[in-house]
Amino acid sequence: MQFLTRYLPPFLFTWILTFTLASVLHSQFVVNELVNVGVKIRLLDRLSLTIDDWVGLLPTYGVIIAIGLLLAFIVVGFIIKKAPEKRFILFLCAGAAAFAVLLSAMQPIMQITIIAGAREAGFYAQILAGAIGGALFAKLTAKKQ
Repeated sequence: MQFLTRYLPPFLFTWILTFTLASVLHSQFVVNELVNVGVKIRLLDRLSLTIDDWVGLLPTYGVIIAIGLLLAFIVVGFIIKKAPEKRFILFLCAGAAAFAVLLSAMQPIMQITIIAGAREAGFYAQILAGAIGGALFAKLTAKKQ
């Protein structure tokens, strides 16, 4: 039970923040592509699209992110027993790797880049979101000195 109280709240907080960052990045990359082809988009429309994307992506991309982060963090949990001094960088890399793997896996399975904002530079922005999530989880779960 102590395991759940120590790790579940930070994981849920990390997941929702990481998903939110990934969703916002996705939305803004999509909007910027529209702007690049001459579509005029007002700030209020950008905000509305971003919120709609967040709500729409939560049951799919949000769940995929949760599973990816969970698996990556479990793996790191075993690794840090051998190298506890590298805890922060390992979680950071795990978050980034989780995003790289899940985005790369969705392409061949579904035959499309399901996250439109993850094309080209957006792919690396999504990986950055994962890295930030990993770093956040490492900080939230670090033992107090």
